[in-house]
Amino acid sequence: MRTLIRPTGFVDSPFGHDGKVARLAGGLNWFASVELIHPDGRRELAPVEGIEDRFDDAMAADWTRITAARQPLQLGQRTIRLDQPQVMGILNATPDSFSDGGSYAEPGAAGQAGGLMASQGAAIIDVGGESTRPGATTVWEGDELERVLPVVQQLAASGHAVSIDTRKAGVMAAAVEQGAAMVNDVTALSWDPQSAAAVASADVPVVLMHHQGDPTTMQDAPRYGDVLVEVFEWLEDRIAFAIDAGIARDRILVDPGIGFGKTVAHNLELMNGLALFHGLGCPIVLGASRKRTIGALSNEAPVDQRIGGSLILAQKAMEQGAQILRVHDVFETVQSLKVWRGLRDQALTPKR
Repeated sequence: MRTLIRPTGFVDSPFGHDGKVARLAGGLNWFASVELIHPDGRRELAPVEGIEDRFDDAMAADWTRITAARQPLQLGQRTIRLDQPQVMGILNATPDSFSDGGSYAEPGAAGQAGGLMASQGAAIIDVGGESTRPGATTVWEGDELERVLPVVQQLAASGHAVSIDTRKAGVMAAAVEQGAAMVNDVTALSWDPQSAAAVASADVPVVLMHHQGDPTTMQDAPRYGDVLVEVFEWLEDRIAFAIDAGIARDRILVDPGIGFGKTVAHNLELMNGLALFHGLGCPIVLGASRKRTIGALSNEAPVDQRIGGSLILAQKAMEQGAQILRVHDVFETVQSLKVWRGLRDQALTPKR
């Protein structure tokens, strides 16, 4: 393990702070200090000013990744800029989704819902045909294909940027043939031995998400020493695996996997330390929408009453430079993003 660098001490504007602040991942966020997480577990707060004088080669490489701009995603005919937050709409074409109870299990309804999300401001529509909620069982590939392919085809034909949410290589390949332009794998290409080759062959971006355990058992007793560090190192290993499989680094995105083999405390720690993951050099996808952590903190509010908590977590992610927010409530999240963007634009407007 090496000393890891977590950006913190965020400031509204870089004006008048030359040499004292750094820009986060080429985006709209600037920070004045970092938390150094040392191999022995010590955590040290240090100012940005003069910090590079303390770097060894590994820390210097991490710093370059933290501050480098993220390249836009090219999803079919759509170019998705990553110098500002974007919204990915969740479209579950399943009969047993935890969030919508199978409302979009019929392809026509799912296609209409995806089109509505796009009209509300979602840059990407993430189509899934297998629930991976805690306790979910594996869906036969044929059933999954029957659920997702008509939806992917309909949305892609309408010009929308479509992601396929699956852990199966066959579904990945078939969905890309029908117009999907990105793969979102909750197992980070670890479940299907052919999945990495499928993504490399398709030459599309892929989201690698952290998980601990299988959906049937992942919430039984998740344990970590330091969840922030362990998730970082796990994702770093999966990035290396993907690159070895022929997937370019600039095609890789990462997701810390809120709720996938984590307790409420683990999830909250990951949210508080989210900026650490910029050290991986890949865009960050955050999927915390309607998750059980929100219910646990609000008198077990049911799934359809977790919008407020979802927006708070989305705001927390934006404040730490997350590039893509994967959400159910597109209209509300886009509105929140626009207000946040207005605040940032005002702060970054030079004063006369």
